[in-house]
Amino acid sequence: MVSAEKCYKLLDALKKRNLTIGSVESLTGGLFASSLCSIPGASKSFKGALVTYVPEIKNRLAGVSLRDIDYFGVVSEKVATEMAIGGLRALNVDVCVSFTGNAGPTAEPGEAPVGRVEMCIATKRGHVSMGQDFSGTRNEIREKAVEMMLDALLSIYE
Repeated sequence: MVSAEKCYKLLDALKKRNLTIGSVESLTGGLFASSLCSIPGASKSFKGALVTYVPEIKNRLAGVSLRDIDYFGVVSEKVATEMAIGGLRALNVDVCVSFTGNAGPTAEPGEAPVGRVEMCIATKRGHVSMGQDFSGTRNEIREKAVEMMLDALLSIYE
């Protein structure tokens, strides 16, 4: 389960800095957004999310290059970065995070292994990419990815 305390702390820190946040999510399926929205008053900082589960939607909504998806793979630092930067523009926020990965239960040959997650934090000043290999069930991997992102954001904004 995603920490409500971390969500509260993040939203409070962003509110104090008058910053807005959004997300572009694939494997997490909106879990980051849902976790923030569980906190009363979230709308003071959280503006919205794009759940882009398939490549065509990543392209259409977040502007991710289909050529880059084909070349680098959907679970790649390049795609996670394009998702976050595209979300920054599409959602008109100060900070946008992205998640793409393979939560399992299987991996196709030549694709990312189960547990591999690529994430990015983008702002108008630049971006930070993070990759991690998690273990656990499908939902545990998704929750661990969101927790890691919350920790990273708190280390920046708290």
